[in-house]
Amino acid sequence: MTASSPTILALDFDGVICDGLIEYFEVAWRTYCEIWSFANDTPPDDLALRFYRLRPVIETGWEMPVLIKALIDGILDEKILHEWASIAPKLLLDDKLQAREIGAKLDKQRDEWITTDLDGWLSLHRFYPGVIEKIKLTVDSGVNLYIVTTKEGRFVQQLLQQEGVNLPAESIIGKEVKRPKYEILRNLKQEAKNKAVSLWFVEDRLKTLQLVQQQTDLEDVKLFLADWGYNTQAEREAAQNDPRIHLLSLSHFSKDFSAWL
Repeated sequence: MTASSPTILALDFDGVICDGLIEYFEVAWRTYCEIWSFANDTPPDDLALRFYRLRPVIETGWEMPVLIKALIDGILDEKILHEWASIAPKLLLDDKLQAREIGAKLDKQRDEWITTDLDGWLSLHRFYPGVIEKIKLTVDSGVNLYIVTTKEGRFVQQLLQQEGVNLPAESIIGKEVKRPKYEILRNLKQEAKNKAVSLWFVEDRLKTLQLVQQQTDLEDVKLFLADWGYNTQAEREAAQNDPRIHLLSLSHFSKDFSAWL
């Protein structure tokens, strides 16, 4: 491999490979109804669109039904966009709920849905144009490809298999490992047999990339913010002004690695 291509490519899943907004909203709504016993099982007309717009505030799955709770409670979109880090814990505290129990209920809803209606569940996911083709080409080229995601690995595997991508289980590092992404990247570097490893990481959350930046032993990792993912204009501008982060477009993602830089 040359300096203009990676020996290891780590990709986030949601917002980089797959757009699951429709499924997110549906599973979040079902979980919200279960937790807060909402009598009417039909969401208000504008709720899904507001949820889609605010998706960038969410870091992990348990926050999705809590976001719906915030919207139903009448918290303004702009307030959520700027103050989510304090709003979400307060909503948990008010109702004496724990993040992990909400996450478990969400995963259970998803598992039951997959068991009873796999085709319906799969149909609500959209892979970004050209991404699956790029993944297949990357695997065929000999680059070590890993999916590093806060989604459960088994859900990722189901979706990729549907697209004809059969990655080994150890190449999909999901929520179940319970480690921050920068630690996972560190392990990938350490486990690489080739000491001249070139690790590239594509993520749609600016905050995640900034956490990697703070790790002095990961300063040689090339960082890319996927501008088609769940991020805001302000975050994209911040990435553009950061000399360490490359703002990556979907059209460039599909090209040779040299076009990314």
